[in-house]
Amino acid sequence: MAINTLLQHGLTGISLGGAYALIAIGYTMVYGILRLINFAHGDIFMMAGYFMIFAIASFPWYVAVPIVLIATILLGVLIERVAYKPLRSAPRMSIMISAIGVSYLLQNLATYLFTALPRGYPSIPFLKKIFQIGELSASLVTIITPVLTLVLVYLLILLINHSKIGMAMRAVSKDFETSQLMGIKINQVISVTFVVGSLLAAIGSILYFTDRMTVFPFSGMLPGLKCFVAAVLGGIGSIPGAVIGGFILGLGETALVAMGYSTFSDAFTFAILIVMLLFRPTGLFGEKVTDKV
Repeated sequence: MAINTLLQHGLTGISLGGAYALIAIGYTMVYGILRLINFAHGDIFMMAGYFMIFAIASFPWYVAVPIVLIATILLGVLIERVAYKPLRSAPRMSIMISAIGVSYLLQNLATYLFTALPRGYPSIPFLKKIFQIGELSASLVTIITPVLTLVLVYLLILLINHSKIGMAMRAVSKDFETSQLMGIKINQVISVTFVVGSLLAAIGSILYFTDRMTVFPFSGMLPGLKCFVAAVLGGIGSIPGAVIGGFILGLGETALVAMGYSTFSDAFTFAILIVMLLFRPTGLFGEKVTDKV
C-alpha cells in the first residue's frame, strides 16, 4: 500500500514538474538571448488561463485550444514590441523594471476586466479521463504532462541545433553585438524567442489549470516565481537545466505535501534557491561566464 501511495505522489510530482518545466523554458530562453529576466512571463501564463475560459465558452475545445495558443503568442510578442524593444539599448536595469511593470499591468488589467474572484477553469473532457493501473489512478493530464514536456523539449532542441533560426539564436546568445554586425536579424530572433516561450507558457497553463481548476488575476505570480527558480536551479540559459529544475521542484513540493508538510511546500522552492546560489551560483548546467577584458 505504501509503495502505491509513493507511486501516486511520484506521478503527481512528475506531472507538476512537467508544467513547471514548460514555463521555466520561457524564462531561460529570454535570458539566454536578451539577458533579461522576463518577470511578466508568469502573468502571460495566467492570461492564457483566462483566454481558455472565454474561448471554450464560444467554441469546442479542439478549436479553443489553438485560439488560446495563438492569443498567448500574440500577447507575448506584443509585450516584447511595446515594453522591451524600445529599451534594447538602455541600461539592463531599465528593461528589468519595464518587465516588472508589465507584470503588475497584466495583474491589474485582469483584475479590472475579470474581477478578483476565482473563475472555474473549463474541463477538457479527454484530459480529465481517469485511468486505473492496479491501485493507481490518474487522469490523462497527469500522465500526458511529463511525456508532452519531454517531446516539446526534444523538438525545441532540434530547432535550436539544426535550423537557421536556431543557429541565429545560438549566435545572439553568445555575442549580441557581433551577431548584429554579422547581419543576423536581431529583432526576428528575439520575436521567435518570445513566440516559443509564450507557446510553451500557453501549453503549460492548459496542463496546470486543468488539474487546479481555478484562475484568478494573481494565479500566475507564484507559479511564475517557482518556474524562475527552476530556471536558476538548472542554470539559467540552459534548456535541459530548466527542465531538470522544473522536475526537481515538482517532485520536492509533492513529497512535502505527501509527508504532511504542505505549509512549507512554497518555502521549499525558495530555500532550495538560496542553497543553490550559495553553493553553485551558475546552477546545475550553467556555464561560468568570464568577463572579457
